[in-house]
Amino acid sequence: MTKARRIALCGVLTALALALSLAERMIPIQLLIPIPGVKLGLANVVTMFALLFLKPRDAYAILLCRVCLAAIFAGSVTSFLFSLLGGMLALTTTWVLLRWKDRTFTMFGISAAAAAMHDIGQIMAAILVMGTTDVLAYLPLLLVSAIPMGLLTGAMIQVLSAHLKAIQFM
Repeated sequence: MTKARRIALCGVLTALALALSLAERMIPIQLLIPIPGVKLGLANVVTMFALLFLKPRDAYAILLCRVCLAAIFAGSVTSFLFSLLGGMLALTTTWVLLRWKDRTFTMFGISAAAAAMHDIGQIMAAILVMGTTDVLAYLPLLLVSAIPMGLLTGAMIQVLSAHLKAIQFM
């Protein structure tokens, strides 16, 4: 893939991740799962795709751009910190676990682990923002919700990857 094509693809993926992130804020997931802060993680599908089909630095750049733009368009400094710490921890976990994909881990397991690490990153951000470790009491509830959300993300990646390989996208 040429450098120009890779940069253009990163731009498109950043725009898609941003659109999914902003759209996800409008989905009333709390009606189904009454846990504050729980999200589907749709933008994470784009980041995982980038990690699978591009270089790790491209995936990190897409994540950073998406987090910055989402904070500018619909967030705050606090939401930026929560998204950044959660996203970086999740992406790093995914990158590390992908090395054992198919031998030890499936995409479902990798996605569930990444979702759990995202929640841990958000709790770390909450500790920094609030200046107390009392928020750790909320972590078990978040981790229970991370498993189904991570499995959903893993399913989306499986389907997307299979279709893109079938059309020889990459």
